[in-house]
Amino acid sequence: MTDKPYALTAISTSGQADAFASLDNALEALSVTALNIKALAVPRSLAERRSARVYSLPPGVDLNSLKQSLKALEVQAPLDWAIQTVAARVRRYRLAVFDMDSTLIRCEVIDELARYAGVGQQVAAITERAMRGELDFQASFIERLALLKGLDAAVVDRILDAMPITEGVSELILTLRARGIYTAILSGGFMPFAHYLQRQFGFDEVHANSLEVDRGALTGKVQLPIVDGEYKRNALVEIARRREVDLADTIAVGDGANDLPMLMTAGLGVAYAAKPVIQKQVEVQLNHAGLDGVLYYLGAGSELSD
Repeated sequence: MTDKPYALTAISTSGQADAFASLDNALEALSVTALNIKALAVPRSLAERRSARVYSLPPGVDLNSLKQSLKALEVQAPLDWAIQTVAARVRRYRLAVFDMDSTLIRCEVIDELARYAGVGQQVAAITERAMRGELDFQASFIERLALLKGLDAAVVDRILDAMPITEGVSELILTLRARGIYTAILSGGFMPFAHYLQRQFGFDEVHANSLEVDRGALTGKVQLPIVDGEYKRNALVEIARRREVDLADTIAVGDGANDLPMLMTAGLGVAYAAKPVIQKQVEVQLNHAGLDGVLYYLGAGSELSD
């Protein structure tokens, strides 16, 4: 039970009027009567497949029971949700950092490179275990990169031409930039792909691993430092220090075990289509909507007086 003012944000992958009927029924079954229900604006480009609401929760609501009910509801309805204090929801965030592979893009670049090198299954299996936190990231990265030795560097451009961008990236970054939020990519992937996203969407800063090429082929050699979980956390802290931003005013978004340090350090950590090890530790999640879903967890100051 709590007396703090809390808000429940709900996101549906449907733009239909009855998108939240199952949620409303669940709240009614728990005898939770929202003080106010507000429809949130969604980007026009996504209006047919997105809707979002924020429910102002009454004082004294049993948050644990509500969370258990919402988790059960996810099995029946593709809804994303988060319960936040109103103060956290309307905070003026000033810095947002993002993982790249399986977050900003819908693939793992090292797996795509490996597919062209003829070692796709071998590398993908290592990647999956590393992202679940079962392997040391640095050791697994060195092992996977070595398997790419001799690969024609022209493959990079082929992958870039077909690289699948996660839904909502354009809308998210455009809105964050309009709000004056500094944006950065912190990726355990590779620089050519991070720079491509920077050019396409206007990220202010990128950190990723180098992809060494000699005579037109990948060398398979690692150039230090490796961008792993600790690097990402330290980069978040350093960018915030440089930009004179309190860590409470930062956002981090990622999916894998090597994202956990920055997700736990940021004021708002969002687990996006995350591995189970991440979902167990990061409360704010997006499992159904695109990355535009991050926007609906960021309120406006006017909500304080609603």
